[in-house]
Amino acid sequence: MHAVEPALIQAAPYLAIGLFIVMLLLLEVGRRLGRKRRKRDPELALSGAVDAAVFALLGLLVAFTFSGAAARFDDRRQLITEEANAIGTAYLRIDVLPESAQPPLRDLFRRYLDSRLETYRKLPDVQAAMKEWDTSVELQGEIWASAVAACRDSGLSQTAMLLLPALNAMIDISTTRLMSTRIHPPTIVYFMLGTVSLVAALLAGYGMASSKGRSWIHIVSFAAIIAATVFVILDLEYPRLGLIRVDAADEVLMELRRSMD
Repeated sequence: MHAVEPALIQAAPYLAIGLFIVMLLLLEVGRRLGRKRRKRDPELALSGAVDAAVFALLGLLVAFTFSGAAARFDDRRQLITEEANAIGTAYLRIDVLPESAQPPLRDLFRRYLDSRLETYRKLPDVQAAMKEWDTSVELQGEIWASAVAACRDSGLSQTAMLLLPALNAMIDISTTRLMSTRIHPPTIVYFMLGTVSLVAALLAGYGMASSKGRSWIHIVSFAAIIAATVFVILDLEYPRLGLIRVDAADEVLMELRRSMD
């Protein structure tokens, strides 16, 4: 999570609208350039190979960014389930400890899971979310220290072998989830997607120069579809901040928390 992410996703609708408007303008500019050129050279043949190459590149970029964003969206939902499983497994294995050591550790688990849920609830306030993340990291340390001490007091090596690996997996998955929020395509990919979209609009308008009138349904549909696709791609990349969200997947963690009461 970075502070720039909320600003980016909040600007996504305006970026999409701006792209739509600029594409409409370039479609018209391309059409006028094409008509002007045809007046000078009526036998002018359009370069279909160039148009095909640009549109193929646009399709490749859209497919690459969209499929990547959708895959990362699914991965983030899956990681929530994996964290719930890891916490649930570690919580159950507290049973192997002496009974006197169990209540304090179970209480730490409840506080830890509350903190994990609160970390993502506080988004898009990244600073508040990272402060809560620090709290959960401190609780991880307390849980680990308490578990190690309880295993040592039990005097049974099997206790440590069962509990500590489960705790390690629980801690590791929290870091994996944090890093998954920071994995996005390089900015240059989005820049290229926008640039190629604009070039494609100019060439599409140029190709329409042979028509006497404007085909508004083609003009508006082309610009709207590309702009909407770019918006959806950005929204998928930041599923805690935009319209497309993974919040529903948190229910598995909330169910786990209720089971701890």
